[in-house]
Amino acid sequence: MGTLIKGKPVADSLKEDLKAEVEELKSKGLYPKLTIIRVGADPSDLAYERGALKTMENVGIGAQVIALPGNIAQEEFVRVLQGVNSDGDTHGILIFRPLPQQLDSNAIKYLIDAEKDIDCFNPANVAKVMEGDETGFAPCTPTAVMEILKHYNVELKGKNAVVIGRSMVVGKPVAMLLLKEHATVTICHSRTKDLQGVASKADILVACAGKAKMIKSEYIKNGAVVIDVGINVNENGELCGDVDTEECMDRASMITPVPGGVGSVTTSVLAKHVVKACKIQKDLL
Repeated sequence: MGTLIKGKPVADSLKEDLKAEVEELKSKGLYPKLTIIRVGADPSDLAYERGALKTMENVGIGAQVIALPGNIAQEEFVRVLQGVNSDGDTHGILIFRPLPQQLDSNAIKYLIDAEKDIDCFNPANVAKVMEGDETGFAPCTPTAVMEILKHYNVELKGKNAVVIGRSMVVGKPVAMLLLKEHATVTICHSRTKDLQGVASKADILVACAGKAKMIKSEYIKNGAVVIDVGINVNENGELCGDVDTEECMDRASMITPVPGGVGSVTTSVLAKHVVKACKIQKDLL
């Protein structure tokens, strides 16, 4: 029977370290601050926003939300973003995505200040993830995956890691982060031949395909570590992951739950990135 590896102990450990770092910055007259830019009022954005604000408060980071109407025009959005870019008190910027259709994300992503882009929207940060350049910011969710693996002392060097999902938000960046730790990485997707066969050879399996309970026990190698990034709603209206956790527990050595797994670590990573951004901007890193 596998062990459920929960996110809360990881988040708590990160927060304790962050509190000390924030206090040290404040002793130097520096006050790290996050600005969230939200367009519209999507329930999932609002839920994440509440969690982010609570985490920032817990560790002593300042935070503000700029809530914009869902029908905002491109020109007005750009004006707001440029104002936050030039705001010397703001060290980290989080733009909720996806943006509504009338906004051109492909243009906007180049406009966010790369040094304040703490969730890897600007292609400059995407490139740094590819290069393993730690002065950049990987997306918060893939970084949360890595924090969990580190906290629970999962050996990555030389291990076979399979990532199911190839999005720019999770799949591709988490593959690069695993590769940086010397894992041998395979990325799978909807057109992968014999997905079950490939997955069942993984020492570490990261599921981020966005399909409720698609990963069954036959996908899991005996003793594998399974990280479930999926956030789905089942037929009963309950949150569930991409992994059928109950069925896979007998094969996995460790498995993250949903809810209570990766998602509960992401806001702590967000806070960590705000502190890192503050230090970079003040030439402390």
